[in-house]
Amino acid sequence: MDTGVALAAILKSPEFAPHIVESRLLPATEGAYAPFPPDLDNRIVRALQNRGISRLYTHQREVWEHLRQGRHVVVVTPTASGKTLCYNLPVLQSLLQDPSARALYLFPTKALSQDQQAELNELVDPAPSSPAKLPIQVATYDGDTPDSLRLQARNAGRIIISNPDMLHTGILPNHPKWISFFSCLKYVVIDEAHTYRGVLGSHVANLIRRLRRITRFYGSSPRYILCSATIANPQELGEALIGHELALVDRNGAPQGEKWILLYNPPLVDAVQGIRRSVVTESRRWMLALLQRGIKTILFARSRIKTEVAAAYVNEDLANIYTDNSRITVEAYRGGLLPNERREIERGLREGSIQGVVSTNALELGIDIGGLDASVVAGFPGSFHGFWQQSGRAGRRGGTSVSVFVASSSPLDQFIMHDPAWFWKKGVEEARLDPDNPYIFMDHLKCAAFELPFQDEALEHGTDPFGAEAVAGLALLEETGILRHTRGKWYWTDRSFPAEGISLRSAASDNVVILDVSQGAYRVIGEMDRPSAKELIFTHGVYIHRGRQYLVESLDIANRKCLVREAEVNYFTDALVRTDIKVLSEDAFAPCVLFVPPEGATQSRELILAHACLGDVLVRSQVTKFKKIRFHTHENIGYGDIDLPEEEMQTRALMLLFGDTTEGGKALAGLDEAAVASILAGMGTLIKQIAPVFLLCDSRDMGIAERVRDPHFGIPGLFIYDKYPGGTGLAEALSQQTEALFRGIYQVVERCPCKTGCPSCVGPGGNKPGTRLFLQVLSPGEPG
Repeated sequence: MDTGVALAAILKSPEFAPHIVESRLLPATEGAYAPFPPDLDNRIVRALQNRGISRLYTHQREVWEHLRQGRHVVVVTPTASGKTLCYNLPVLQSLLQDPSARALYLFPTKALSQDQQAELNELVDPAPSSPAKLPIQVATYDGDTPDSLRLQARNAGRIIISNPDMLHTGILPNHPKWISFFSCLKYVVIDEAHTYRGVLGSHVANLIRRLRRITRFYGSSPRYILCSATIANPQELGEALIGHELALVDRNGAPQGEKWILLYNPPLVDAVQGIRRSVVTESRRWMLALLQRGIKTILFARSRIKTEVAAAYVNEDLANIYTDNSRITVEAYRGGLLPNERREIERGLREGSIQGVVSTNALELGIDIGGLDASVVAGFPGSFHGFWQQSGRAGRRGGTSVSVFVASSSPLDQFIMHDPAWFWKKGVEEARLDPDNPYIFMDHLKCAAFELPFQDEALEHGTDPFGAEAVAGLALLEETGILRHTRGKWYWTDRSFPAEGISLRSAASDNVVILDVSQGAYRVIGEMDRPSAKELIFTHGVYIHRGRQYLVESLDIANRKCLVREAEVNYFTDALVRTDIKVLSEDAFAPCVLFVPPEGATQSRELILAHACLGDVLVRSQVTKFKKIRFHTHENIGYGDIDLPEEEMQTRALMLLFGDTTEGGKALAGLDEAAVASILAGMGTLIKQIAPVFLLCDSRDMGIAERVRDPHFGIPGLFIYDKYPGGTGLAEALSQQTEALFRGIYQVVERCPCKTGCPSCVGPGGNKPGTRLFLQVLSPGEPG
């Protein structure tokens, strides 16, 4: 069935139509084209023509021109706009002109690396006997590359496709084996650059500093090509990543098909408490309706558990439904899958044997998974650029497509549903990173010293990418005994291999291997980082893998392994985490001041709403219990105890303090402890959900802790901390926007129709009246 016709039927359906808050059609746009550059190698021209490409988009030609003039470039265009050709053309041209030239492609995931390898192979080697074959060897070098192929890749690979993790642990520390590659490196391509923000971005910026040291040592000076989805500050982000000035290309020349964007709010099941039908249930209904009409669909869920549960639900619904005499197949795609499982799913989507996929944000990036015509976004993904990336997974082949945003009951989702105009006028966020984060900086300083000695002369003259700031860090490392300073150089003297102990993507560098013991012998079925393992695969927990259920028999944290056995149960599990915070330092202390003009007066009066303190805190977290949640009804059917060691983390926090001299403190004065606790808990719930509007982050990047009477300060307070050792700059950024944050969360409470509290505001069972009055004090001038 034609997507447009099928969609029209769904929009009129009484099953969905009453709850569609807004539908908007983004019209199709025509492409803007440019001829092939006159100096483009004829072999490349023939290869492109064999693929039906007779001209370029204007942004592809613009990138070519910048690179030919010796500039580094960042290109920012929507999904499916041909960004791959932006870097493949100049790279192939350079490699054909210079037989010794090399190029390095970095992609954020292994799956994307494999996809781009296939894309390059089609261009370089379309068929064994094809006259358009180009004499360029392309090799993937990542954790999945067999040892037998690694030597060949190093020696013969003209284009090496890898990821930051392999560059970090496998390539840079072993750079003497890569002499011929690094000495002739002409291009470095960094795709999906917008993913390198926050913690990961800070790591990658330091990783590029290390790469620049290596290439400078071997006498090469590669040009950098960055590709990004739409963000507000691509040039600023790119320059922070690579340490060079960048030319910006952001005028899209690719045509786009028409796309429907639907904002859908699940129906209320309890109007008094404000409880709506589950986002998992409603997303499943949308996916089922689309698949039954022959529309290939991707559903984005917010967690691994929700991904597996939603896929299982949809497959149950489709068990006896066939189209064209074949059964509709839906798979779950998430982190932790084995490489062969990921590729099997990707291949099935491209070839059509799999018609739908439920995914975490693992498929948000530009992996080629065939012609999907619909995307269902189950809950706001934490940022607007994330939403548009997920929405852009549908309609990559032209024609009519649809993206459905199914709201959860979270305050942020309901904020959008109550003000859809704000959703449309809200621009994409800025991406931020802090390469000088002391924890991350020192980690990579160790790695860099291991790879090459630091030289005083280069540090003093600013030619070392780590800059003069590295001197203090190097001196500190010398005091610990892992460096030696002699004759103007800093030498690594420790026996350790520093990169092995540093993870770019999480606080823990070690993964837990999940082993299935159902058949007697051990069989690896997945892996998970250590902190996540404590919360997801604890003893007696339920682990769901590609629709199959496993009971966890044991989690051995010390030996990094988890034993599971296949079972049939009618529930899944969710852990409960207890958190404790200790203040370590007070680095900045300032009042949150608002100037309010009193009625009939010419001068405004100063109100101190709260005091904001920035400092270091020690966060201790421990998984103590888990609950069993019945499938379909999602009711709690039992609890269990968890006995695992606690995690400790030193990080940065914004501490909002409500002393007697503040307006907030005066509002809490006289209330009993239970009332103060409920008000601060409601405020914390709102901040955790609404802060992503002000910061480019996910709500899971921040932690919240309420203190009725904090032991350190002796007054009520709310702690907002970064959930990564050393901090990621979120606390500092939020400290500059406290008044706007207070107004934003007050508006959410004010607009919510519930009486006492619901998941859309302060949480079910919360103290909405008290929280509302407290926030009104912190937001004077807002309509009540």
